[in-house]
Amino acid sequence: MVEKVDVLVVGAGPAGSMAAKYAAMSGASVLMLERRPEVGVPVRCGEFMPSKEEIVGMFPNLKDTSIFDLPEELHCRETVAIDLIDPVDKVTVLEHTGYTTDRDRFDQYLAKTAVEAGVDIRMNCLYRKTENNIAITTKGEIEYKVLIGADGPTSLVARSVGLPKNKNPYPAVTAQVKGDFDDHLKMFFGGIAPGAYGWIIPKDGRANVGVGMSPKFSDGSLQSYFDKFLARNDFKIENKIQGKFVPSEGPISKSVKDNVMLVGDAAGQVISVNGGGIPLAMIAGRICGIVAGENIRSGRSLENYETEWRNILEKPLKTAAFNKKLADTFAFHSETSTRMCMSLLGKRRMGNLIRCKRIFP
Repeated sequence: MVEKVDVLVVGAGPAGSMAAKYAAMSGASVLMLERRPEVGVPVRCGEFMPSKEEIVGMFPNLKDTSIFDLPEELHCRETVAIDLIDPVDKVTVLEHTGYTTDRDRFDQYLAKTAVEAGVDIRMNCLYRKTENNIAITTKGEIEYKVLIGADGPTSLVARSVGLPKNKNPYPAVTAQVKGDFDDHLKMFFGGIAPGAYGWIIPKDGRANVGVGMSPKFSDGSLQSYFDKFLARNDFKIENKIQGKFVPSEGPISKSVKDNVMLVGDAAGQVISVNGGGIPLAMIAGRICGIVAGENIRSGRSLENYETEWRNILEKPLKTAAFNKKLADTFAFHSETSTRMCMSLLGKRRMGNLIRCKRIFP
């Protein structure tokens, strides 16, 4: 028999859990699918959350920040600044507040709140495709009224219904190391290879370290760059290296088609210049869930989701994508050009770059 549900959510990350929770709170029956056996595992991100002040600074049209009132136990380490480090180790310190978290615990908390709101969650269930409002999965067929794709930058939901895909996502890898670290995030530009960057994000007696690269400027392997970064900092990793793709060109052109919506990485709702996406996924996820629930209850158009998330996120994300293109054009061709551009930009403009603001008038 075909299972029936009002709202089907594919993916149990922050975007999916928020969308599922708010759809259920609006009165819809909601099923959330997760292809892995455990929510949030393995961890494939830098695990940093900006403070509410920083989030509002980036997205001034966001009026309600209550979704970021999360339990203190999800905080591993409070941070106060970001150190931007050029190829010759010159450091520019940007005051920037936030905290680091354990993404597995963080994602599991959000999924738990979704379940408490009435969401059913199904683990080890892979979405394959859609046929006539029926999702074909590895655990049977599910008929839905609204489908939400929160299944990452290579979204199968987007592919199956003909919504745009993310263009030129760049690869990144991450792992954990032990040690004592100060309360500054560190971002390394150059010093590894042209077009490659690294990070050290402090936690409690450990740090999240990683490397990403733009394939058009880097001719080596990501693994070799990561090994070089580890050796440069005398790190020995404590867990298995995990990789992912990060959307790099801003939001996709359309995130709604018929009765399907995309949210989070699937919709390109990621800050191009630094790969940050957790708060954006939560913001868009809440909007997506509310609109989905009200569509079921009263027929509200799903196009309202497109309008509302773009009102909050689109301009800063497009600015970040434009800034990244400028960096690609002028900075990432060589170590020398990276160093010169960082020097010319200076602290104020690099602060604007990190915060999705224009770097030139």
